[in-house]
Amino acid sequence: MNFGDILDKWEKQRPSAGSSSDGEIQAKDTEERDEQTGAQEKRRRLRNKKPDAELDIHGQTRDEAWLALEMFFNHAREKELEKVLVIHGKGNHSLDEPVLKRVVMDFIERCPFAGESGRGKASAGGEGATWVLLKELKEQKPPNPSLCSSLSW
Repeated sequence: MNFGDILDKWEKQRPSAGSSSDGEIQAKDTEERDEQTGAQEKRRRLRNKKPDAELDIHGQTRDEAWLALEMFFNHAREKELEKVLVIHGKGNHSLDEPVLKRVVMDFIERCPFAGESGRGKASAGGEGATWVLLKELKEQKPPNPSLCSSLSW
């Protein structure tokens, strides 16, 4: 038996393509695929988008930087911004690893509405800057809109 025969036999055993359940499944699959494609296109657009706001934390201590990040991200969420840029510097004056870059990465990991992030373009600070895509607000706002303020360094 060749593959064509196997395929013919399998198709004969399947419910007809015109049945409502098969059509519903195909429609649902198509909708999910469209949603995934739309989400991928949106992420691609946001990655290439110029940031809506910037925060420069050069020269700040860890604690000062953390507080500035809390205020900045809470403000960005209130304004429903999509993408922000944090300029932390390259850490040239740090003895070990760049201190402020580590603070920014820790903050992003803990902040519930900070999404995907990446290194800034060379024209926007390169290794010394990090862009962040903010997650969309859901229909119901949380009781405490300052979720990042509950985070601690």
